[in-house]
Amino acid sequence: MIETLRWEPEAGFLRLDQHLRRLSRSADALGFRQPVDAKDLLKAAVSGEEDLRVRLTMNFRGKVEVTTTVIKPEPEGCLWRLKIADQRMKSDDALYRHKTTRREPYDAARAEFDKSEADEVLLLNERGELCEGTITNLFVESDGGVLITPPLSSGLLPGILRADLIREGKARSDILRPANLKGRKVFVGNSLRGLIAAELVD
Repeated sequence: MIETLRWEPEAGFLRLDQHLRRLSRSADALGFRQPVDAKDLLKAAVSGEEDLRVRLTMNFRGKVEVTTTVIKPEPEGCLWRLKIADQRMKSDDALYRHKTTRREPYDAARAEFDKSEADEVLLLNERGELCEGTITNLFVESDGGVLITPPLSSGLLPGILRADLIREGKARSDILRPANLKGRKVFVGNSLRGLIAAELVD
């Protein structure tokens, strides 16, 4: 199992409690033991004057390991290019509701396009509904300004940023198809990077 967190020198960990709750819920669902000393290990792993990407991995016995790398901010005004993969997600595969090292559909989708062609690759399910990106959740701005994000029933990871935006009333879930991306403001995002403006490219 995996959790990827952001740590900032002044703010500390962003959404730490939400990440640990998701880890605990997934452990229960998948029959893993609960994490051992996760919060203490996370706090012991971070220091310095730069923002960090913090990766927590946990095996089925509950043993936690933490690694960190410096994360640079996205350039101001950046716009990620999106492509849609031929690879499909199975909407009824409950394992992909949990963040684990089983990433075959995501890796296969990412491999369809070179980094020079797309910054992120979106997946559809067997019904042609948009699910998520390989490392992000998807958001489309509605006429009222609220962000629309695919529902869990489409088959996707319940991202931490996604859950926060829904809880704050800034987003709601509804079925999205590729046609819904046209003529709308589109964003992808996760807890590590926040919301990033994006566009679907041919």
